[in-house]
Amino acid sequence: MDGAQPRSAREETGTPSTLRVAQVSCTGPDRAGTLAMRLGPGPYALVCLFASPDADFSGLTRNSHRAFGGADVLACTTAGELGKDGYEDGQIIAIGFPETHFSANTIVIDDLANLDEQALIDRLIQSRMELNQRAPEMPSEFAFLMVDGLSLKEEHLTSVLTSGLGPAPLFGGSAGDGENFHATWLSRNGTIRQNAALLALVRSRCPVRVFSLDHMVPSETRMVVTAADPDRRLVQELNAEPAAKEYARLLGKDPDQLSPFTFAAHPVVVRLGDSHHVRSIQRVDENGDLVFFSAIDEGMVLSLANHSDIADHLENRLAALSADGPPDHILACDCLLRRIESTQHQKGREVSDILVRHKVFGFSTYGEQIGALHVNQTLTGVAFYPPVEDD
Repeated sequence: MDGAQPRSAREETGTPSTLRVAQVSCTGPDRAGTLAMRLGPGPYALVCLFASPDADFSGLTRNSHRAFGGADVLACTTAGELGKDGYEDGQIIAIGFPETHFSANTIVIDDLANLDEQALIDRLIQSRMELNQRAPEMPSEFAFLMVDGLSLKEEHLTSVLTSGLGPAPLFGGSAGDGENFHATWLSRNGTIRQNAALLALVRSRCPVRVFSLDHMVPSETRMVVTAADPDRRLVQELNAEPAAKEYARLLGKDPDQLSPFTFAAHPVVVRLGDSHHVRSIQRVDENGDLVFFSAIDEGMVLSLANHSDIADHLENRLAALSADGPPDHILACDCLLRRIESTQHQKGREVSDILVRHKVFGFSTYGEQIGALHVNQTLTGVAFYPPVEDD
């Protein structure tokens, strides 16, 4: 496979070449060079790499800036990849943004635990103004975020970012480490980071649509968080009972048999305004506390959620993005728990086929960002449509 000749996105999809997409297995020499060959000639305004945690991340990113012709290269590790066969593992996905259709600025945000909020907002405003002046002929804009998926700081970060982004819609994903939850990694132009985030401000000639979808329906079964450690996303008590035991009791299950499959099958949701958002459980710790993927606090009322069919829902929602013509590509962040649920219910192949048919590429995450929110168990992304001049 690694000896195959590169093909452009136009050749692969039969549609105008807005994004370029390439992938390789995570093992073997010169992964960046092979991806650059398959992606095709630039110049590129931006390249994003989504790498299996089994990849040599340092080796992949060390020479990536040069391999991709001096383009800014943002990279992160994943909880799985969205590639040419849908759900995949052990792969590296490259997304190229050609300068013919895109212009971008990238921002590194280090030390998420000690954000200088005003300084970051000022940087965002200045960078966005500079990009607008540099690419006034590109009317579409969005911001794409990659963030350390074990930082526990996504909520604070997104609230600050939206203050400086104006009308530019924000979406993104939390970097992953498979199902290990040990360490997640990011890189900009070969400099590896943790407890950090990478932000790309993008303008395009292509119409774009940022979206988020989930297939959860709140039930009437509710519970109140009566003891929690919000800084560590721990719930110690539900309904004044030990958290894991009470959660298991409501499900009619043995607390000792709670697993990622249980959490994927039985998520909880919280009401925010007129909407419900998933608050996914990551694991049970050694004390019997529930560790969540996103913000949790005492007094929060949680509802157990029911599922609609994940494949039917995905097909319907992605088809709706094609109401006025199909996207050329979709760049997406898909929660790890959606992948687990799909596998558990023997829907993995069906979901993968849907992702392939709708030209969805990206990675599986430890959480997703949409606007000021950090959410779970969603597929969140941006659809790219052919530019007007290519119609």
